[in-house]
Amino acid sequence: MPSSPLTATQAATAQAVPAQHPGERNGLRQPASEAGPAQLNQAARRHLWMHFTDLGSFADTEVPIIVRGDGPYVVDARGRRYLDGLSGLYTSQLGHTVPELAEAAARQMRELAYTPIWSRAHTPAIQLAERLAELAPGDLNRVFFTSGGSESVESAWKLAKNYFKLVGKPLKHKVVARSTAYHGTTHGALSITGLAGMKAQFEPLVPTTLRVPNTNTYRAPEHFASDSEFGLWAADQIRVAIENEGPDTVAAVFVEPVQNAGGCFAPPPGYLQRVREICDQYDVLMVSDEVICAFGRLGHYFGAERYGYQPDIITCAKGITSGFAPLGAMIASDRLAEPFLTGGTSFAHGYTFAGHPAAAAVALANLDIFERDGVNAHVRANEGVLRTSLERLLDLPIVGEVRGDGYFLALQLVRDQQSKQAFTPEEGHRLVNRILPPAMTEAGLYCRIDNRGEPVIQLAPPLICDQRHFDEIEQALRSALTTAVEAL
Repeated sequence: MPSSPLTATQAATAQAVPAQHPGERNGLRQPASEAGPAQLNQAARRHLWMHFTDLGSFADTEVPIIVRGDGPYVVDARGRRYLDGLSGLYTSQLGHTVPELAEAAARQMRELAYTPIWSRAHTPAIQLAERLAELAPGDLNRVFFTSGGSESVESAWKLAKNYFKLVGKPLKHKVVARSTAYHGTTHGALSITGLAGMKAQFEPLVPTTLRVPNTNTYRAPEHFASDSEFGLWAADQIRVAIENEGPDTVAAVFVEPVQNAGGCFAPPPGYLQRVREICDQYDVLMVSDEVICAFGRLGHYFGAERYGYQPDIITCAKGITSGFAPLGAMIASDRLAEPFLTGGTSFAHGYTFAGHPAAAAVALANLDIFERDGVNAHVRANEGVLRTSLERLLDLPIVGEVRGDGYFLALQLVRDQQSKQAFTPEEGHRLVNRILPPAMTEAGLYCRIDNRGEPVIQLAPPLICDQRHFDEIEQALRSALTTAVEAL
C-alpha cells in the first residue's frame, strides 16, 4: 500500500531539516563521549569562541582538547597526558579527581539545585559565609558572593564608592593600582588592570584609575641598596598618587599579595605594611585581590595572613571550590557593612548565580579537605623544595631568576643572564608564541608562557604535588628551554 502523501506542514518541515551534522549518526546527535578528536576539532573551530585566543591560529592546526583529569594531570583527546603546572588557571588546588567535591555538588543538587540570595538565603551560603568569616583576618565578617574573580573585584570597587557616599564623602571614587597588574575583564576590573594592551580594544573604560610602580625587584632601579628599601619607595608612590589626586577623591588601593601579571612579584619586606599605613592616613580602603593567592596557593587560606597585613576587603574566587564549581566572594570588614544595616539602605548590586547552592556546598567540602589533609601545611613544607627544583634551571643562560612564594613561582626569561639583558619585543614574541608552546607540549607540561611586561614562565601546580612532580616539571622545562636556547 503506498504511503500517505506528506501534508504541507510535513513537507515544509522536511525541507527545513539541514544536512546531517558531523556529530550526528543516523539523524541523531552522537554522544560527546563517542565523538573522535577530528569531529571535536571541527566543532570547536566552527562554534567555540575560546577566551583570550587568536582563533585564526587554529585554521590549520588542532585545538588542544582536554577530556579527562587524573590527579595533577590532564589528558587530551588524543590520549596524551600533561602535568597541569598551572592548576587549570590557578584554580584546581586539589587536582582533578576529588570524588568528595563531585558528591557534595550532587547531594546539594538533589536537595536544592538553585535559589538566589536576593532578599533570602539558603543553608550552604549561610554556612560558607560563616566559615569564610572565621578564616578571614581581623573583622572581615561580611561575605558577598559572586560567580568569579572579575565580579569580586567589580563588587569591591562598587562597595567602596557606595560606602563613602553613605558616610558623607561622596567624592571618594578613584582607585590606585599597580603597573602591569591584572584585576579582571569586566569594565570596572579592566579599568583597574594595569595592562595597556589588554585595555586598548575596549576603550573608553572607567577613567578614574591611577597607576603606581609594582614590586619587580629584578628590574628595580640600581640606586636602592636593598629590596626592602625599594619596596618602601614603591609603597610611598601610592602616597604620592593619593596626594596628587586629592585624598578626598581616592576610595581604594588594589594590591595582590603576589602580583600575577609580569611574573609573580612578591612583596618586599615592609611593603604591604607601609601600604596599610598610607591607606589609614588618607582614609582609603586597602583591597587585597586574592583571586589567585587565596586558599592555599601561598600556604595559607589568605595571602594577607602570610604577609601579616590587614585589608579592608579581600576579593577571592578560583581555589575556593578547587575549580569544581564557579564561585567567588568579596569579604568586607564590619565597618564597611555598618551603613547598610539600617532600614531603607541596600547595596544595589548582585549576580544571578552568586552563592549558588551547589557551588557553596562544594566550597564547604573543599575547606573540609583542606583542614583534614593539612593542605596549607603541605604547601609550606614543600614550597622550598619546589623553588629549589626550579632554581636548578639557573644553569641555563636564558633563565634570569626564579621568584614568587608558595606554589606560585615564575621564571624570568632574559637574553643574557649575567647582564640581565632583556629580549627585544620581536624576540620575546617569537619565544612566547612560536618557540616555547610546541616545545612545552612536546615535553608534556601545561603552564603559562607569558609576555605581559617581559617573557616569563609561570608555575602554579596543584597543591597536592610533591618532589616527584617538581622533578617532572624541572625536566620538562629544561627540555623546552634548551630547545628555545638553540632556536634563538
